[in-house]
Amino acid sequence: MQAFAAALGKSLRCGDILLLEGHIGAGKSFFARSLIQSVQDIPEEVPSPTFTLVQTYDTQIGEIWHADLYRLTSHQEAVELGLEEAFETSISLIEWPDRLGDLSQYGPLNIAFSSGASDSERHLKLQGSASIWAPRLQGLSDE
Repeated sequence: MQAFAAALGKSLRCGDILLLEGHIGAGKSFFARSLIQSVQDIPEEVPSPTFTLVQTYDTQIGEIWHADLYRLTSHQEAVELGLEEAFETSISLIEWPDRLGDLSQYGPLNIAFSSGASDSERHLKLQGSASIWAPRLQGLSDE
């Protein structure tokens, strides 16, 4: 998963939104941490934003917002965090995106995480606008 996260990170640009879905322990935070560290000049600690809700990082590819919305109860709370502005100016990694409401206008990439046969095996299902994501994801399936 680290290699895939790093490869995907190289294709991202400001305005991209990754919606990370899956049960607790499915690998969402691990994936986000791997992606963020892969695009930092000097990889730093990337804690889960479970309690802070949002962490921001300056990286080689632009500012990244990593949000964990598990504790939110309404779409309005996500708006108050400034996520709509981040969607336009930064790269956004959003855990628990079901708390956001409708994001189809932004053309996000949905990544659904599920467990595999062993404790360390994970499966990812990617879904997004073909015109936006297909050219950028081409060749990443081998990672």
